[in-house]
Amino acid sequence: MPVTDTIDAFHRGRFHLVQPKGGGHRAGMDAMLLASLVTGDGPMHVADLGAGAGAAGLAVASRIESAHLLLVERSPVMAQYARMSLALPENERLAGRIEIIEADVTLTGRSRLATGLEDEIQDHVIMNPPFNDASDRRTPDALKAEAHAMDDGLFEQWIRTAGAIMKPGGQLSLIARPESIAEIIDACGKRFGGIEITPLHPRPGESAVRILITAIKGSRARLTMRAPLIMHEDDSHRFSAAVDDLNNGRTSYPRLASRRRS
Repeated sequence: MPVTDTIDAFHRGRFHLVQPKGGGHRAGMDAMLLASLVTGDGPMHVADLGAGAGAAGLAVASRIESAHLLLVERSPVMAQYARMSLALPENERLAGRIEIIEADVTLTGRSRLATGLEDEIQDHVIMNPPFNDASDRRTPDALKAEAHAMDDGLFEQWIRTAGAIMKPGGQLSLIARPESIAEIIDACGKRFGGIEITPLHPRPGESAVRILITAIKGSRARLTMRAPLIMHEDDSHRFSAAVDDLNNGRTSYPRLASRRRS
């Protein structure tokens, strides 16, 4: 069956995304929650590593009008979806603040620099890396498999690149599965500190299905485990008010450290 495209509205219609239907990765709430981790109201440069069709990056640009986004995607097919998204009339107000680079996030040194991923440029780096273990049963869809299957050392490679392209004091933000927590903390190493982890639970009493993580380049602050976010109200499929606001770009999810300073 041939792959067809859909145009999907996010943030209650404030931006739209061209996505593959029947093949490839389709963005959803994970991307919106990831975008909510970027806070601030002044000029900022934000890189979205492994951007896919650009959902998280466009969500940041939609909510923060002073943000300039760099979408970094290895797959030429998904990068083209991002370009098609930027060309939509509905996204005209965002397109001038967004750049797309086709590059492998795992590149290092001169090879990375040659793709346009320059040292110490970004104020924020966000990422939603592939989350399935390489030993898991893989989907036969090649695009989806590439977006979902994790290789050994992936977090180390991606977080190393984030540290290289980020300004001192910049913020790393990512969403992942809870079983990746130890690998992520280890990959942050001495590059990033002040790690804040928020577990995301479907309902009260149910195990976490995702974790939201932020960290600061060069910080020596200790790790903080934050109160959980609960996705749904009771036994319904309705999102909780807090998660619905994050999912639709009505608010951000600031770090506890930034709240203490305000």
